[in-house]
Amino acid sequence: MGRAYSQDLRRRVFDYVASGHSCRAAGRVFGVSASTAIRLTAEHRTTGSLAPKRQGRSPGTAGKLAPHRAFLVEIVAAEPDITLAELARALQETCGVRVQLSSIHRALVRSGLSYKKRTDRAGAGPGGAEEGPA
Repeated sequence: MGRAYSQDLRRRVFDYVASGHSCRAAGRVFGVSASTAIRLTAEHRTTGSLAPKRQGRSPGTAGKLAPHRAFLVEIVAAEPDITLAELARALQETCGVRVQLSSIHRALVRSGLSYKKRTDRAGAGPGGAEEGPA
């Protein structure tokens, strides 16, 4: 996630525009996009503040899977080695909810479940090298 522009830069861009220059000119002078200068001045006009807005999801937002978390926990308890793809398929078939696998993983972690990869799959040996005769 990107960082917000500093309060000092925000103030300088706003003051430059307030002194009669265009937002595009302010963008060129201070090295920000014209749309950033436009947004800063518009925000100051409506709220009177140049403070950056909060980034990311608000803390109280439960997410798309919150109502289905009990269903997920129940499935994982019944079949502990189920894959995320299988969980996604079950959610879509049963609840009509389509989500990314990463969302399912985060919901399981929030529910206190540590989701591990299957260990029964054959793969590369230590360090990525195939095991076998040398």
